[in-house]
Amino acid sequence: MSYQKIFAALDRSPMSQVIFTHALAIAKQDRASLMLFHSIPLENHEINPYSSLYGEALMSYSRALQEQLDEQRKEVSAWLGDYCQIATDAGVPTEYDFKVGEAGRWIKDMAQTWDADLIIVGRRGLTGLQEALLGSVSNYVFHYVNCSVLVVQGTSQ
Repeated sequence: MSYQKIFAALDRSPMSQVIFTHALAIAKQDRASLMLFHSIPLENHEINPYSSLYGEALMSYSRALQEQLDEQRKEVSAWLGDYCQIATDAGVPTEYDFKVGEAGRWIKDMAQTWDADLIIVGRRGLTGLQEALLGSVSNYVFHYVNCSVLVVQGTSQ
């Protein structure tokens, strides 16, 4: 089977290099276009709602969160840009994008919008209770997309 549009989901773990290598090899072989994608997770930070400084703390928290997200966006853009340049230099038409939020849903939505016919995603190797508690992006993608999915197996972290 030959693919025309390959969507590679990267997560800034050591698995990303492996996923990128697989995606690039398949894209070169099939003369396909490549989309590199990353989802910036939202961190859960808590503010005590009973604090007398709650309103002030909330405003300060919002500014801090926005600054943190802006910094992460810059880092992710540079990181994905480096991968994009490597693929482009290898003769593969490549673009990249990133979003903030839940990875599984963003991968599904972005791959569908981009009309990908193959999604490449990593799997951390979690099983049983760990996978149930922490969730599985690869499992979500596998069950909710309408194209081929290549799951690259990693090791438990």
